[in-house]
Amino acid sequence: MYSELLAPAKDKETAIAAIDCGADAIYIGALAFGARKKASNTLADIKEVVDYAHKFWVKVYITVNTILTDSELEEAFELVKNLDKIGCDAIIIQDAGLLKKIIDSNLTIPIHMSTQCDNRTLDKINFWNRIGVSRVVLARELSLDKIKEIHKANPSLELEAFVHGALCVSYSGQCYLSHYIGGRSANRGECAQPCRKKYTVKTSKGKVLAKDIYALCLKDFNASEHLKELNESGILSFKIEGRLKEKGYVKNITAYYRNELDKFSKKTSSGKSFLLFEPEPQKSFNRGFTDYFLEKRKDCYNLTSPKSRGEYIGEVKEVQKNYIIIETNRILHPQDGLMFEDKGFLINKVEGNKVFPNKFLEIKPGVKIYRNSDVEFEKNLSLPNKRQIGVWIEVKEHKIFIKDEDGISYTASLPEGEKAKQPEKIKETFIKQFSKTGEGDFYIFDIKIASELPFMPVSIINALRRETLESLMKKRLEAYSRQVQKKMDYVPYFQKEIDYRGNVSNKEAKAFYERCGVKVLEMAPEIAKPKYQIELMRTKHCIKYALGICKAPNKLILVDSHGAEFPLEFDCKNCEMVVLSNETGKS
Repeated sequence: MYSELLAPAKDKETAIAAIDCGADAIYIGALAFGARKKASNTLADIKEVVDYAHKFWVKVYITVNTILTDSELEEAFELVKNLDKIGCDAIIIQDAGLLKKIIDSNLTIPIHMSTQCDNRTLDKINFWNRIGVSRVVLARELSLDKIKEIHKANPSLELEAFVHGALCVSYSGQCYLSHYIGGRSANRGECAQPCRKKYTVKTSKGKVLAKDIYALCLKDFNASEHLKELNESGILSFKIEGRLKEKGYVKNITAYYRNELDKFSKKTSSGKSFLLFEPEPQKSFNRGFTDYFLEKRKDCYNLTSPKSRGEYIGEVKEVQKNYIIIETNRILHPQDGLMFEDKGFLINKVEGNKVFPNKFLEIKPGVKIYRNSDVEFEKNLSLPNKRQIGVWIEVKEHKIFIKDEDGISYTASLPEGEKAKQPEKIKETFIKQFSKTGEGDFYIFDIKIASELPFMPVSIINALRRETLESLMKKRLEAYSRQVQKKMDYVPYFQKEIDYRGNVSNKEAKAFYERCGVKVLEMAPEIAKPKYQIELMRTKHCIKYALGICKAPNKLILVDSHGAEFPLEFDCKNCEMVVLSNETGKS
C-alpha cells in the first residue's frame, strides 16, 4: 500500500524544508495565477526546488488554479509550458479555458483538477476522469463513504484529499462573499477571508439570536486518526493545507504526517529525514481541530475566535494581583504565548505553576488556557535538519560497488598504488572517511571490505568518496521518471446548462463547455456581477446547529460589522446552509 504526503510551500526555503521533513511531493505557486496570490515564486526558484526534490524522487506540483480573463489566458498557458520545460511534475488548475488550451496542444505534463473546481459529486469526478485528467483534488466536505463510492466508480483515477489545515467554510470555488463585499475574489487568489470576521445572527423579524460572534469561522482540519481509512477508501495523496504558512509550521506538520503514514503505508519518495525536534501538530497554528464530515456532523466551528489557540495546557486555578496559578502538567517558559477565549498574553516569569503575565487580565478561575507559542519548541524547530538516502558500499576486486535504497548502483575503481604496510589501519581509515557524508545527500548503511586496499592518503579517500557519491546521484537523477499525461478529449458534461457558479471567465472556458454540450447562461461574477440574488456561499456548516437552535425560524440573517445583511437559507435535506446576497445584488 502506497501513499503520497503532499506538503505546501510558499517559497523555495519552505519547499526544501518540507522535502527534508519527509514530503513525497510539494505544491508551490509560480509568479502568477495561483489561488494564494501572496505566495508566488520565480521560475528560477521553482527550478531549484525541482532539482533538489528530484534527488529524493519527490514530485513538484505547481498551482495555476485561479480563473483567468481573456487577456491572461495566453500568459498562463505559456507559464504551463515553461513549467513543463523545467521539469515540474504536474499542474494544478481550475480554469476550463486553460484546460482547453492544454487539451488542444497535447501537452504531456500531468493535469490535476484543483479542489477549486468544486469536486464534491460523483458526476463531477466521473466527468474529469472521462476527460482524461491525471488526478482530482476532492472537496474537503466528503465523507469516507462518499470517497469510497467515487473511487469504486473511478478506480484508475488518482484521488487527492486534504488532511490538515485551515478549512474554507464554503465549498471551494463556490465562495463569492469576498468579491461581493470588497471586490477581492477567492477564485482569483485574493480572498479577504470575510468568514473570519464577526457577525450578528438575527431572525427576519429583527430578533437577535447571537451578537458579534465568528459565525462562519471553522476549526482547522485534522484527519490524522483517519489516514488508513482514507487510504483504504481510495486516497493516494494526503494534502496539507498551508501555502501561506511559515516554514516552522510546514516542518512540524509535514514531519508529523510522515510519521503517521509510515505506520501503515510505503512512501512514494526516497530517503530518511533526520529531525532535531519531535513533531506535535497542536503546537503549530490551529483554531482547534476537527475531522469535519469524514464520519458525521460534529463540532467543526469556532465561534469565539479566528486566532490560533495552540495546545490546551490546563485551567486557571487561582487569580492573584500580579500572577495566576494554572493547573497544568506542561512545562511553561518565559515568553511563551498563552490565550483564553479571544484574549492573549505573554509570560514574563514562571515559578512552578505561578504564571506572571506581561499585562493585566480579566480572568476567572476555571477558564481553559491554551499555549499558542512555545519558545523552546520553536527553538528546536528552527534547527536545520537533513534528508538523506541510505547506501551500501562493498569493496572487492579493486572496485567500489555502491548501491542505494532504491537499487540504483554505481561502480568505481580503486586507485593504483603500493600495497598498504598496515592493511587493518588503511581499512579502518577508509571506512571512517567514507562514512563522513556530513550534510550531503547520502548516509551509509554499511561498508564491507572484502579485499585488501592499496595505500591511499586521506585526501585521495575523500576525493574518491565525493566522486562516487556524485556519480551515484547522477544515476539517480537519470533514473527519475516523470509521469506523462495521457491524451485528453472532450466528453459530454453531466448538465445541459451552467450559470455563474460554473466560474466561466474567458471565451476559451465558454468554448470548452460548449464542446462538452453545455449552454453557458452567464459568465463568472468576477466578469459580470449578477444583478439578482445569488448564492454567495454554500456550506455544510450550519449556524442553527452551531447555536443549538435547529428548530428556530428558517429565515435568519447574518449582519456584518458594517451593518450589511446577508439572508440565510437552510437546505436541511442535503444538510447545507446558503449565504445569499440581497435581491439588488448590493450588500
